[in-house]
Amino acid sequence: MYRQGDILILPVPEEAVPQSVRDLPPAPRDGRGRMVLALGEATGHAHAISSPGVLLRVPDPLTPDHMHLETGGRLMHEEHAPITLPKGWYRVIRQREYVPGAVRVVAD
Repeated sequence: MYRQGDILILPVPEEAVPQSVRDLPPAPRDGRGRMVLALGEATGHAHAISSPGVLLRVPDPLTPDHMHLETGGRLMHEEHAPITLPKGWYRVIRQREYVPGAVRVVAD
């Protein structure tokens, strides 16, 4: 299990990734070629990985994303220490918060 700020990354076995998730198109990379797991709305800082792999993003922001790293990678952010991730499949969960009447993804 890995945590960087409001991002939690859980290793998962390949067989635990639903086919419906595998069938999703990969999320586009940003202009610097990175997979952006979360972008700070106020600062523009990003939790991002530049390594080969795919980020499979479900349209519902409260549903975890999945990521496959072909060779491993480093999760980078301007305000946190980098985290080295081994190759494999991961579930990517954004921290949530409760506000009266709703649950939402935490905004930076």
